[in-house]
Amino acid sequence: MPYQFEKHFTLEEARALLPELRSIFRDAHRRRDVVQKTDTELGQELKQSGAEVGGEKVSGLLMDMLQLNVQLRRIQELGVQIKDFDRGLVDFPHIRDGREVHLCWELEEDDIEFWHDIDTGYGARERL
Repeated sequence: MPYQFEKHFTLEEARALLPELRSIFRDAHRRRDVVQKTDTELGQELKQSGAEVGGEKVSGLLMDMLQLNVQLRRIQELGVQIKDFDRGLVDFPHIRDGREVHLCWELEEDDIEFWHDIDTGYGARERL
């Protein structure tokens, strides 16, 4: 039977990625917050002055947006499925008892302790 995903993680492989994923998500969340704050500030400046805004703030905004995109692509390149960016919720394609499932983890969890079928989601998580 053909599998939906090309890459499948063992539990050990998925666990080995957790430090990197924590770092990526924390940086990406920080950048997202800066982008949102800067965007709001620039919008207010534009509203008040009516003139074009630019300079260092806009350059910084663009760099943070670019780096945020780089971080999200990095997660995808690892073969990990992002399910909820804000929560840092990801799925790792995995073979369990001969069938394709997802190992499920989110940023606030210490370890990967759950799995679910690929056609279900977070609400159907089961303990490993």
